[in-house]
Amino acid sequence: MGRRDVRVGLLGGSFDPIHLGHLLVAQALVERLELDQVRLIPVREQPFKAGRHGAGAEDRAAMVALGILGEFGLMVDRVEVDRPGPSYTADTLRLLRAREPDISWTLLVGTDAAKDLPLWRESATIPTLAEIVVFNRPGTESSPIPGLRSIEVPAVDISATAVRQRVNRGRSIRYWVPDAVATYIAAHRLYRDEES
Repeated sequence: MGRRDVRVGLLGGSFDPIHLGHLLVAQALVERLELDQVRLIPVREQPFKAGRHGAGAEDRAAMVALGILGEFGLMVDRVEVDRPGPSYTADTLRLLRAREPDISWTLLVGTDAAKDLPLWRESATIPTLAEIVVFNRPGTESSPIPGLRSIEVPAVDISATAVRQRVNRGRSIRYWVPDAVATYIAAHRLYRDEES
């Protein structure tokens, strides 16, 4: 019997903070694409959001780790947090392929981000490094993007922006984020000084 390729999905983002919408999408992608694992990759600094993260990279990575604790098929990968400078997808994919050459990589991209793919650094190289699968997210057009595989995921209208605003206004974020993430946010007094 031949050895089956290990298939790993990569779901990058600010995760500022990780919320239940992220987790529902990640779990749906594991199941629908029959992946062995989805790795959530918090960015150190997104090129399109330079200087606009509410929490630092270490805090965001810690919240992802807490948010997925005990979730089968999900793990945090610090590949971008541990690397200096802005996070470029092509660089990350090359690093992962060199580090783990036997894995079949799938880059998981929301429809909103996928529309900007042509603007990404080395955008023509990315499809040679990983399969790209686009998933539909709430509030975005669901029309397919030419040349890319699309998949539907459950629609959950929760945003990290809304979570940060609720924290800043002193409102509860229970049922918006995992309990351990809410506890971390409170203990580290994150998102308290943002504009409402």
